[in-house]
Amino acid sequence: QVQLVESGGGLVQAGGSLRLSCAASGRTFSSYAMGWFRQAPGKEREFVAAISWSGGSTYYADSVKGRFTISRDNAKNTVYLQMNSLKPEDTAVYYCAAAQRVSGSWDGMDYWGKGTLVTVSS
Repeated sequence: QVQLVESGGGLVQAGGSLRLSCAASGRTFSSYAMGWFRQAPGKEREFVAAISWSGGSTYYADSVKGRFTISRDNAKNTVYLQMNSLKPEDTAVYYCAAAQRVSGSWDGMDYWGKGTLVTVSS
């Protein structure tokens, strides 16, 4: 069992930066691939970024490529999402999730956090 708790959300102006963190419980964190998803008001949940268990491979949605960076620290059981050059359309609840294999699908993940709200003002 893995429990995930996101933090770091908040209100930021367009062009600004935020770093989200996702702290995981359990001894097997380092064996899980991790992902970030988001859901904007009135929209479908969408994939944002994913990282392999070792951190050696990363994947991004086209909409965030070059602006967001996913990373992990297995010693701290934490995965991060550094978000730069934020746009109003990045406003959403951001969720982290864990899976045995890297997946860009919400349904392909095994564990999910409750989310943290990011609001980008214009």
